[in-house]
Amino acid sequence: MRLQQNLVTMPDMAKRGSSGQSGKLRIISGRWRGRRFQCPPGEVTRPTGDRIRETLFNWLDPFITGSRCLDLFAGTGALGLEALSRGAAGVSFVDQDPRAVRQLEATLRQWDCADAEVLKEDALHFLAGTPRPFDIIFLDPPFGVIDPGNLCTLLDNKWLTHNAHIYIEMRRGDAMPELPPGWAVIRDKTAGQVQFMLVHRTGE
Repeated sequence: MRLQQNLVTMPDMAKRGSSGQSGKLRIISGRWRGRRFQCPPGEVTRPTGDRIRETLFNWLDPFITGSRCLDLFAGTGALGLEALSRGAAGVSFVDQDPRAVRQLEATLRQWDCADAEVLKEDALHFLAGTPRPFDIIFLDPPFGVIDPGNLCTLLDNKWLTHNAHIYIEMRRGDAMPELPPGWAVIRDKTAGQVQFMLVHRTGE
């Protein structure tokens, strides 16, 4: 596990919304099934709930083993941790909030996980850096603050493998993001006030 300190420039992460809890989340399936991990202190994250995560990883089941994943706006790290539990080869967690970074780093250390890196960095600053390809990207940006379509355009510039899959979580009722050429929504669903989708990028 590698922790990298970087400049913070993105809007206040409190705008991501409140989780309404300071308790724990659980891993749904895989090698860490049933393990619980602590949410960061305070109200800085909006964790993806169990029901949505279960649906998402049912969609991703054929692609997750051996994949390299990027958990952008990681927060609690619920998506990346679930991916590691289910056989992902590695996950890069990116979040600018120091409390989220510290808590996630502690969880990975406690679980003796060497297949992850935690980067304390603004997501847009990260995407402006040197690209490296990922198989699966988790995009759960602050609702109403970061445009998912803009993120997709930035990711399309050498951050994705040829047949990458991108998960996008949005506020229900928000306009669908404009996707780059060669990207297509293959699954989508709503749960409560959240709309989420899985996008396939063929690179064609």
